[in-house]
Amino acid sequence: MAVDVNTTGGPSAVHDVAVALWTIGPGSGELRTEHLPSRGGGDALVRTLWTGISRGTETLVSRGEVPAAEYERMRAPFQAGDFPFPVKYGYLSVGVVEDGPSAGRTVFALHPHQSRFVVPAAALAAVPDAVPPRRAVLAGPVETAVNVLWDARPQLGDRIAVIGAGMIGCAVAAIARRIPGVDVVLIDVDETKRELATALGVGFAPASAPPEDSDIVIEASGRGEGLQLALRIAPTDGEIVVASWYGTTAVPLELGADFHSRRLTIRASQVGAVASARRGRRTTADRLALALRLLEDSAFDALLGGTSPWMRLPDVVAQLADGTADPLCHTIDWSEPGRAASTKSEGSGS
Repeated sequence: MAVDVNTTGGPSAVHDVAVALWTIGPGSGELRTEHLPSRGGGDALVRTLWTGISRGTETLVSRGEVPAAEYERMRAPFQAGDFPFPVKYGYLSVGVVEDGPSAGRTVFALHPHQSRFVVPAAALAAVPDAVPPRRAVLAGPVETAVNVLWDARPQLGDRIAVIGAGMIGCAVAAIARRIPGVDVVLIDVDETKRELATALGVGFAPASAPPEDSDIVIEASGRGEGLQLALRIAPTDGEIVVASWYGTTAVPLELGADFHSRRLTIRASQVGAVASARRGRRTTADRLALALRLLEDSAFDALLGGTSPWMRLPDVVAQLADGTADPLCHTIDWSEPGRAASTKSEGSGS
């Protein structure tokens, strides 16, 4: 049955009930009420302030395009339901601890889109005081970018080409530009991204006229054409670090030209494990804490897109599926009181 949630004080006015987004079919999202579990001694109750849309991954989820072979590896830490549908997904959440260890602290969590939640306190990362809560939702893509650069191993004075000016490519560029002497160029088919590159303090080149003198090439476009371009501009004996994940899309490559004679290497970078170059000395918690410290740089605000109140999350799911979603990090405001919303109760079906 339908349950009316009075949102006069926000979506969490009833303290043992939360509102969560479930994706129930291709392009179809639904807000459901859920009863929160009891808090154990090591758990924290968090009231959500902001969540962020991870456009690349959440587009695949919204369309039901997560490959069956990747269902387990693609599970978010606090995901509910199973791929393809219905599923409660997401992993860019910032909130305030209401009860439990570190009460009153602003924290980041790899939690789906939900107004309040209970998780082990060890699963929370403290947001530095110098990082605004909305910017902190970028901790996920920035953590991925840290891992990509650990895999790429840039050195002083390197020329780095980053193909794809989406969230991950821009986060990689924004971090790499802080390395002394490094020259970073973002490459994209969309020449309007030049303004974004300027805001991040890096160079820009259209995909039709990329630089040909790069020391490191990082592919983050999510398109086969981007990977083919990376092969063309990579240096002899060079390595292309692939940050893209293509879902169920086949990626044909032309490897019959000088791929072999120039002894090129294609290497995947994936955030599920710490990069091998640091795995023996860093944990995923260390990596996330580093990402949050890096977010003290206000240049990252350029990666924040538009904002929607939480009541519009089903519309955002539809936009992800049809390709009209914000190209940057769209944020969801959970403080918006709005009007009374009729949502589905947990387990109510349709």
